[in-house]
Amino acid sequence: MAASFGRGAMTNHWNDIANSDCIMVIGSNAAENHPISFKYVTRAQQNGAKLISVDPRYTRTSSVSDIYAPLRSGTDIAFIGAMINYALANDLIQREYVITHTNASFLVDSKFKLEDGLFGEVKDGAYTKDTWKFQKGANGVIRKDTTLKNPNCVYQLLKKHFARYDFESASEITGTPVGDLKKVAKTFVGMSHRPEKSGTIMYAMGTTQHTHGTQNIRSYVILQLLMGNIGVAGGGINALRGESNVQGSTDHCILFHIIPGYLKCPTAGNTSLQAYLDKWTPKTKDAKSANWWGNYPKYITSLLKAFWGENAGKSNDFAYDYLPKRDANYSHMALFDAMGRGVIKGMITLGQNPAVGGPSAGQERDALGNLDWLVAVDLWETETAAFWKRPGTNPADINTEVFLLPAAGSMEKEGSVTNSGRWGQWRYRAKPAPGDAKSDLWMLDRIARELKKLYAQGGVFPDPIVNLAWNYGDGDEPDPHLVAKEINGYFTKDCTVKGKSFKKGQLIPSFAYLLDDGGTSSGNWLYCASYTEKGNMMARRTRSNLKDDPIGLNQDWAWCWPVNRRIIYNRASCDAKGVPWAPNKPVIAYDRVAGKWRGDVPDGGWPPLLKPDGTQDPKAKYSFIMRAEGHACLFAPSLKDGPLPEHYEPLESPVANFMSEQQNNPVIKIWRPEEIGDSKEYPVVATTYRVTEHWQAGAMTRNLPWLAELVPDAFVEMSCEFAAEKGIENGDRVAVKTPRATIELYAVVTPRFKPFELKGKTVHQVGLIWHFGYQGIAKGESANMLTPMVGDANTMIPEFKAFLCDVRKIGKGGVA
Repeated sequence: MAASFGRGAMTNHWNDIANSDCIMVIGSNAAENHPISFKYVTRAQQNGAKLISVDPRYTRTSSVSDIYAPLRSGTDIAFIGAMINYALANDLIQREYVITHTNASFLVDSKFKLEDGLFGEVKDGAYTKDTWKFQKGANGVIRKDTTLKNPNCVYQLLKKHFARYDFESASEITGTPVGDLKKVAKTFVGMSHRPEKSGTIMYAMGTTQHTHGTQNIRSYVILQLLMGNIGVAGGGINALRGESNVQGSTDHCILFHIIPGYLKCPTAGNTSLQAYLDKWTPKTKDAKSANWWGNYPKYITSLLKAFWGENAGKSNDFAYDYLPKRDANYSHMALFDAMGRGVIKGMITLGQNPAVGGPSAGQERDALGNLDWLVAVDLWETETAAFWKRPGTNPADINTEVFLLPAAGSMEKEGSVTNSGRWGQWRYRAKPAPGDAKSDLWMLDRIARELKKLYAQGGVFPDPIVNLAWNYGDGDEPDPHLVAKEINGYFTKDCTVKGKSFKKGQLIPSFAYLLDDGGTSSGNWLYCASYTEKGNMMARRTRSNLKDDPIGLNQDWAWCWPVNRRIIYNRASCDAKGVPWAPNKPVIAYDRVAGKWRGDVPDGGWPPLLKPDGTQDPKAKYSFIMRAEGHACLFAPSLKDGPLPEHYEPLESPVANFMSEQQNNPVIKIWRPEEIGDSKEYPVVATTYRVTEHWQAGAMTRNLPWLAELVPDAFVEMSCEFAAEKGIENGDRVAVKTPRATIELYAVVTPRFKPFELKGKTVHQVGLIWHFGYQGIAKGESANMLTPMVGDANTMIPEFKAFLCDVRKIGKGGVA
């Protein structure tokens, strides 16, 4: 979504799902795995909304849906491609929205083409991208054709590209019956392309955990932009996070390629702060583009000031040299590969259990044995903490020194969490942690303080550690309020910004006041305004009433980044004159008398593009301010694997690619290629999923007797047809085998899976829950022993959701 809109987050928020007229849940079983979200799905249904469930398995979400469409794992692009083709072929798009707010009218290089599944030449595992660019005029501005007739405009390229995805072809790829495909397309497109209506898409790991996961989302983006569903109430693309603070951890740079606020991690070639800014600050010559990322200098300088305070100034490039420079792939799989080769000697893992949750989990357990030391931080002794004494291992053969630090639970510590909808909410400690358990904040604070002492005595390049601005109170427990204030940011000197005077030490009211001269600090520019001189905005708990807030923005409940905006890209909810597309549920509207927007915090305060008489307003800016070109991207040239989504088979597939000779995404990253499964030996498609009773890798839930009793062991779910073919009955013990491992589980035989018919070939699919391991009260085999080490070209997320296996009966068992 960042490549399409400028930000990668959930566009709307949980409450807003209730405003939708049509909800498509794909790559998610929201009713079971995100049950609170379903409160708002149910509310929308009660108001007349239609619910569509797209899933390989008939789930609890499917059971309450109006339409269920089965889908073979890994074929989302073909499925959505058929919907896009249906919309374009029948002109069922919100045309004015598309022209005003997307790059449909942009002219693309005339040499651009897709040829036999490739968007150009691939060299050393990467596209050359020579033709993935827009035509520009003599003034340096992108050329456009707002009639959408030029054969090189994005709209025409889009029509040509997706014309190949007719219902029949898509059905042969996905296994979805043609009738079901048509029903989904006619319902979602037929309803949500109308300006006064809106449709939303809810997705989760079933979408992302593929070799083309980013492009799966891109297909959703294109569909939603054609429908005019971005920025509107009841619309958007809503990623369902699996933890209460996944969004917050991402915002604060848990990913290897970013630093706080989604700033780029410096690379070896960014030799100075200016070189870094020259590389990553986008530029535009279009006067109507707000190009908000043009503020990069303010954000990175303020971040460096937050890190190193008085030790970061103009004389030392604001301590830019202190930042590590990334020169390689440091994603999860790359790190464990390096551990396996003995390159990485130590690891700290907090609240993570890779011995269960990582791909090819057996190899990850082996890799841990190559470390000199491992620090595991958790509530219980997890599989990762106990890898050295796992079944089949002799502890005497493991030289890794393991430190297990007992952690406080979420109810035993104070601080903020940021949920899927970008709402930062403050939580208070309910009770002290038991025994020696400490908060992760306490642990990180102690480690940092000890490191500062040690480096003060000497070492290789001690300055970045010794000079850290590190002060979170004098008590035993660091003060989370001081952390939150540092994230928000302070003025570091007396100054006047935008006509307002501020004193040194004052909290910054908004990121609009950040400076690039060292006059401000901010640990994360996105969170600037979350904790101000008015107080802790995240601690607010005032609900609005229906009369004053009919679409449920609840702007005084907690705080939402950016600047408390509840629906991002919300200026796209209006036409070029600032009039809402859906007057019955406006997000914002332009007040001509007052000269400002009313409603939600607007995505930029500039006036609409057109005046009431239809003439251009010279003060106006385009609506998608985080894109340098100011428009949402139907055609997105910044991605590594193509500017348009194209169907490729998963790394392991039972069939050839029916769309082209290019079997797999050509620029994915594969580790251990010798372990790729062949469909002759492994003919069955496998996927992994969750159950309500267990949580993630199971460390918390498998240590609770009542939850362990509800789901006491791991299982593999299969269709009645497949079970009959294999002679398997419900409750039997079966072996599931891939080139990576063989595991034993209980068989659950249900009609929730059905065989897929793909060009006359019958293909079976099974599903495995992945919450189990060798620790806790409830023990079982981890499904991730089976999964391959292959990463999406853009994100390096592993392909957990589509791989090949074989299944055989090994004996009778108890009740699964």
